[in-house]
Order: sequence, then C-alpha cells, then structure tokens
Amino acid sequence: MTVFDIPYQFSQKNLSYKPFRLTAGQRRALKRAFDLAFCLFLVPVLLVPAALIAFIIVLDSPGSPIFVQERIGYRGRRFKMYKFRTMWKDHDSRQHRAFMQTYISGRDARQADEGGRIAKFKPIQQKDLTWSGRWLRKTSLDELPQLLNILKGDMSLIGPRPNVPWEVEAYKPWHYDRLNVLPGITGLAQVMGRSDISFDAIARFDIQYAKNQALHLDFWIAWKTINVVFEGKGAG
Repeated sequence: MTVFDIPYQFSQKNLSYKPFRLTAGQRRALKRAFDLAFCLFLVPVLLVPAALIAFIIVLDSPGSPIFVQERIGYRGRRFKMYKFRTMWKDHDSRQHRAFMQTYISGRDARQADEGGRIAKFKPIQQKDLTWSGRWLRKTSLDELPQLLNILKGDMSLIGPRPNVPWEVEAYKPWHYDRLNVLPGITGLAQVMGRSDISFDAIARFDIQYAKNQALHLDFWIAWKTINVVFEGKGAG
C-alpha cells in the first residue's frame, strides 16, 4: 500500500483540503469528545474480556498482566503507557533497544530469522513472546489497556504511535514534527504499512496526519485499522 491508496483528500496531492474549516482548537475539542465518547462506550463492554485476558496472561507466565512503560507524547511530554504483557518477565531488552535505534536512524535494521529468511524490522522473535503474547500481538489486543491512557488525556484513539525515550534520542531533527499531535493507539502509518516500512516513511505519514487532522480522516483510519488487524499485516 502506498500514499496514493489514501482517498484523494487525504493524500499529498491535496494537503490543504479542509472540509469544515474548523479552527485548531475546535478540531482538538471535537477529537477529544470523540475519544471520550468512544472510551465511555467501549470500556464497560470490554471489562469482562479484559479481565479474562489478564487471567490468561497470569496463568501463562509469571509477572503482572499489565506492562507499563514510559513513552514520549505530545510535544515531548513523558507519560506511562499501558499494555497487556506479551513477553517473558525476565526478557532482556538490550537487543531490542539496539535494533530500534538502528531502525529509527535509518541504518539497515534487517536480521535473519531461524530459517535464514530476512525479517524486516522485527526485533522481537517468537521465542521472546509468551504463548498468550503471540496471539495478543497478532490480534493487537495487547493495546486494549491504552484506553485508560485515552481517558487520562495522554493519548488519542488516532495518532502517531509513541516511542520510548531512547528511541526518540535516535530521531532525525525532522522526526520531531510527529510529536505535534497526541499519540494514538493506531494511526495513518499503521494502516499504510504497520511495521513493514521504514521509520522515515512512518514519520512522514505521522507528520502528514498531524498537518491534516479531521474527524472523517480518523473514521477512515479506524476502519482501515480493523481491516489491517483482521488481515494480520505487519503484526507481531
């Protein structure tokens, strides 16, 4: 999928398209209202499934079912992001850290898997994941606890995926423009390639989104996300 697969009004051919000509403040307020309405509707529905997922994680491996990690959000603000834990409690993250810094800086971050095939941008191997973690990542259900981040105002439903501090340290100067909007559970980059594209491409999509926010674009991304998750593209 390329940028030209985005509907015309969202593509780089017409970045100035503003259907309702809302002010920046009005767009933020409308987006926040949509996020809150979505969460207040969905959280009660997901309480029982979320509790079941947490129970399965505890049965599957030792450790807390919730993984908490510091991330960099809107305009460089730090916050605690929540996820369902998908890796072993004693997982060594040093290899992942080196891989991601290489990936973000634009150097070759490819590696061979167990069968000798080249895996694009996959620092986490299957052996690093618990049994429950594999299907949680495949279905993106590990992201469900981030609804709490939305309620707290740290994140939005739609926006750039937030990086950890040491990943942001590897940013090129122009990458920082992706921090000009609240981070999200899903975003334009995720539906345009997820983890199968370079970080420069991800940053370009995120910056494009930050410059052209609109509620109907959020709806389009949400719909595309459902398709991507069911197809399993770039998951894991």
